[in-house]
Amino acid sequence: MGEQAGDRMDTAGQTLSTSIAGRLRAQITSGQIPPGSKLHLEELRATFGVSLSPLREALSRLTAEGFVVMEDQRGYRAMPISEKNLREVTKLRSEIEALALRESIRLGDDQWESELVASQYRLNKLEKAKPAADGLIEWETAHRDLHQRLLSACGLPLLLQFCATLHDLSDRYRRLFLETRPLDRDVSQEHADIVAATLERREDEACQLLRMHIERTGNNVLVALMQKQPD
Repeated sequence: MGEQAGDRMDTAGQTLSTSIAGRLRAQITSGQIPPGSKLHLEELRATFGVSLSPLREALSRLTAEGFVVMEDQRGYRAMPISEKNLREVTKLRSEIEALALRESIRLGDDQWESELVASQYRLNKLEKAKPAADGLIEWETAHRDLHQRLLSACGLPLLLQFCATLHDLSDRYRRLFLETRPLDRDVSQEHADIVAATLERREDEACQLLRMHIERTGNNVLVALMQKQPD
């Protein structure tokens, strides 16, 4: 009985730390917690209404994922932005997502194809509606779903987890630097071309289109980032 109770407590603690990590990750990704901001443990503990143990576990997880940086084993900050970090995230994401897409094309079944088409339809519908600022959250959700759906049939859970982390790290930069700027390209058409090549099982073309899509966004963000940097 004691061991079972201990197991339940461990599971509850892990669930709590996972929830805290998710909320903090969303705040960092959206820019609600600005890059480089100090993360005060006591303030966070009061905000989430938790003890320090699950909070430290959540921050350690976010440190491993690249959203938080630990300073001298004493404090935490939201990961600062930098040209070097952006280039790394973009390169990794373009390669890793292409690998996952290739496996999805190889293994995906009719249900996966149907879900992919439905995901693209939802995103197109939102884009045609030209959502205002308060509708961007819905667009972000649909956009993320399309990218996840493309990769979802790969059958490699660890790879998908890594892809999700890289997508969030990339989205952080995109939201910080491109949300208020009109894009210089037809992103909707890029998505359509990727989906079409994927459904027609043209692996090399689909993977190349996905790489180009990710790299174009990364380059646009890089230009905006460099323009923001002080001389």
